Amino acid sequence: MTQNEAEQQKVRPRNKGYYILPNLFTSAGLFAGFYAIVQAMNGNFGYAAVAIFIAMIMDSMDGRVARLTGTQSEFGMQFDSLSDMVSFGIAPALVVYVWSLQSLGRVGWIAAFVYAAGAALRLARFNTQVEVADKRYFTGLPSPAAAALIAGFVWMMYDLGIPGLELNWFSCGLTFFAGLTMVSNIRYYSFKDINLRKSVPFFVVLIPILAFILLATYPPLVVFSVFVAYGVSGYVLWLIQYVRKRKPVEKSG
Repeated sequence: MTQNEAEQQKVRPRNKGYYILPNLFTSAGLFAGFYAIVQAMNGNFGYAAVAIFIAMIMDSMDGRVARLTGTQSEFGMQFDSLSDMVSFGIAPALVVYVWSLQSLGRVGWIAAFVYAAGAALRLARFNTQVEVADKRYFTGLPSPAAAALIAGFVWMMYDLGIPGLELNWFSCGLTFFAGLTMVSNIRYYSFKDINLRKSVPFFVVLIPILAFILLATYPPLVVFSVFVAYGVSGYVLWLIQYVRKRKPVEKSG
């Protein structure tokens, strides 16, 4: 093989067939989001909520698959963002609206719109800041976490047999909270700096096992509780930082 042939082989692009792999996961997430909307329209809110969580799993996998296979692309990035808007923006807003918020009339659809608009703005901000943002933190509640907060609440209440009509004002407040927190400057830990290859104490190994045991007991309650805790964690972190900044000022005064 000549030197020119060797150089041509090095710069030869990867087979385009590989690019379909991460996009298949993105398509599966998009389908799950669309399925959630259809099931909500048919009154199957349990299926709708579970479909949103399936979309979350697909969303967490497509990027990792793209990085592992070296098939990242601008098309994949844009496709993933549009899929997220359907699965974590439109789908949760419509699910909670049909289940509970429509009984509030204008206030109900405004709350659903605020959530959908918050998801769109959150995704747009993430796309523009992805190269410069601190990888350890998200600015604003991530849209999948916001969707899980809404879907987890609907799933738990629907499974307990509690009608959305009886919880319409609480649903409204939760929807406003999720929508507005997505576009806030509150920082949330991203867990991206965790090194799974690093040795850890034995008790850390037990945490996933305990998590699976808890999840098996009553999934709707466990999932909702986890994302409530995550949604509140950003405000707790902000409060801690605020108090630390105020202490030197108070001492000097």
